[in-house]
Amino acid sequence: SDHVDLDAAIARGITVAEVTFSNSVSVAEHVVMMILSLVRNYLPSHQVVLEGGWRIADCVERAYDLEGMQVGTVAAGRIGLAVLRRLAPFDVALHYTDRHRLPREVEEELKLTFHPTAAEMVPQCDVVTVNAPLHPETEGLFGEELLGTMKRGAYLINTARARIADRDAVVRALRSGRLAGYAGDVWFPQPAPADHPWRSMPHQGMTPHISGSTLSAQARYAAGTREILESWFDERPIREEYLITDGTGLAGAGAHAYSVENSGDDA
Repeated sequence: SDHVDLDAAIARGITVAEVTFSNSVSVAEHVVMMILSLVRNYLPSHQVVLEGGWRIADCVERAYDLEGMQVGTVAAGRIGLAVLRRLAPFDVALHYTDRHRLPREVEEELKLTFHPTAAEMVPQCDVVTVNAPLHPETEGLFGEELLGTMKRGAYLINTARARIADRDAVVRALRSGRLAGYAGDVWFPQPAPADHPWRSMPHQGMTPHISGSTLSAQARYAAGTREILESWFDERPIREEYLITDGTGLAGAGAHAYSVENSGDDA
């Protein structure tokens, strides 16, 4: 739905649906993998093995325990909340910011600290994961200013949309040590050119937009797409969680993630 002008769809009475939840678990697991890979300095340590070395001191000089860290998510929708649930057993302090506050029982269950804005949450965190949709409010959110408020040596994970982070500001933050690591699964443009700076910047754990494309997720995509099409052709209501617009306005998952007039084409 990020690639559809939702305002135009609503104006023309067009229903927009997506197989919401089909890849939520896949992306959430990818986020946790990336956090652990950065915090434990996994990728450089694996490279030592590939090169035939045994430089233990080099491997551990940037390796820490995740336990006890302050970890926050920008957005706590289906993916952000799944990330929080998977991180809770690591005995970390969990934070979140979202335009929709989670139910009190969920906050109490996961011992969450709510922050009204990303600007208020980010300086408190050792690890920040971005799980928000791209729209005018989030585009360029992690630019020079917000990155400058992060703890020195913090980690940033972005599996949401590349343009939520300023490309060159991220590179500078890594080179200066403001960020200890950046791991992302999204690029702009895509496919990323061979000379894209995120391919060569230090302390990164980039992947080529594969977090939501596990074989498990693809099976759910196929089943959900079939269900949506069968519902449409049989003139049955499309399942609420699949709806982004219902022909009259934002609906279902779209009503949670977007607002009218900030839901334009983000392709």
